[in-house]
Amino acid sequence: MRVPLVAANWKMNGSAASIDQLLGAIAAGVEGIQSEVVVCPPFVFLAQVQEAIRNGAMLLGVQNINANPGGAFTGEVSTEMVAEFGCRFAIVGHSERRSYYGESDAVVAEKFKACLSANLTPILCVGETLEERDEEMTEQVVSRQLEAVLNAVGIDGFRQALIAYEPIWAIGTGVSATAAQAEEVHRVIRGQLSAKDSEVAEQIRILYGGSVKAANAAELFGQENVDGALVGGASLDAEEFTDICRSAG
Repeated sequence: MRVPLVAANWKMNGSAASIDQLLGAIAAGVEGIQSEVVVCPPFVFLAQVQEAIRNGAMLLGVQNINANPGGAFTGEVSTEMVAEFGCRFAIVGHSERRSYYGESDAVVAEKFKACLSANLTPILCVGETLEERDEEMTEQVVSRQLEAVLNAVGIDGFRQALIAYEPIWAIGTGVSATAAQAEEVHRVIRGQLSAKDSEVAEQIRILYGGSVKAANAAELFGQENVDGALVGGASLDAEEFTDICRSAG
């Protein structure tokens, strides 16, 4: 049985004061739920969030890492560094990293590999643009992105990983994929993994991301292959986010 997981990607948002208030409200709202809840704040707030959730059920993650263990990489942060703050998860390959910072499939694969080496659970993001969907290339694009990581770490690398399907056309637009559209792509992802190892494919959790809201969460989570969500904007609203988490279980 796959335990649902909901991850909050705060992106470049928050302040010391607002984060304390947000975490307090989320902690109260998710008390007693069965699903796992992961919070991914900006790097500068890692220590604050670590302390705030120390005795609670929430888990800590980061929005990005560098694949190198250290060195002359100004502005970057390594897996070893974030692990010191108790981080257990790291988002890799988010579409904003791919689009704004030119991260290729190969770079994403190296970051995924670095997470495994540091005992961090990577949350691998895959997804297509609106143009690619309109051209019926969704399966081709997602499969390519996934295959690049499979080639780098092998199927066993996915025993300690999550995948997040995030259609780029739905991120921050207010337009979410329908539950049926999400389920279709999640089924393709699980099928691609199953062709290499059915056990890994069955146990891996595949999240949906892209304008997830309390209003559509229950229907999304009701799909056979949707095991949770990677939530962006809605995770900055405690009531909205906790309603999403409660819909997951």
